[in-house]
Amino acid sequence: MGSVGETVTYQSRFGIIRRQKVIPRDPRTALQLDRRTAFQRARQFWGTFTDEQFLAWNTLASTRRTHPVLGQSSGLSGYELAVQINVHLATFGLPMVPTPSPVPVFPANPVVGLNITNIGGDVSLKLPLSAQPVQYIVVLGARPQNPGVSYVDHYSILGLLPDPEDGVCDITDLYLAKFHLLPAGKRIFIRTVQQINGWRDLPQTISARILAQ
Repeated sequence: MGSVGETVTYQSRFGIIRRQKVIPRDPRTALQLDRRTAFQRARQFWGTFTDEQFLAWNTLASTRRTHPVLGQSSGLSGYELAVQINVHLATFGLPMVPTPSPVPVFPANPVVGLNITNIGGDVSLKLPLSAQPVQYIVVLGARPQNPGVSYVDHYSILGLLPDPEDGVCDITDLYLAKFHLLPAGKRIFIRTVQQINGWRDLPQTISARILAQ
């Protein structure tokens, strides 16, 4: 949820937790490097804006707030908002925007489930849709969990939702590219987040168990 000084706050299944900040190991994965590159590109892009564009971002940012941490939120600067939106775009190689688009009204997330099949050890993960996505859907995943797990804290970006076929999107390759294994008996957690012009709505979490073949 956020960090303040030497502490970090996050939501767990037991409620809001605050603990001492720990500097994580830096494995410099391809995804981490891509995110850092996107962040640097978005920061540098900010420096190319005109005064009118700076004003547009600052004006819109004055109406926005950060997500609450321990019941408190703060205002955003135009710089913070512009970098946030453009990082969302640059992460997936989408064109960055020098002027903000209107804040979209998101429809209901069209991902309505997670279907897992295991045929002769060949496991597939598919997301059925209730409607065509409005623009993009970001897919995140967690490592395979024990079957009784009901809540996961840490997710990694897997990529953008592939085009559907007959109303179903196959995310097997996205998941295996990150986590490499789909063991029978484990529970898989997936999050999907709608993205329109760099704006994102709240994540939706779904899970299902890999049954034995």
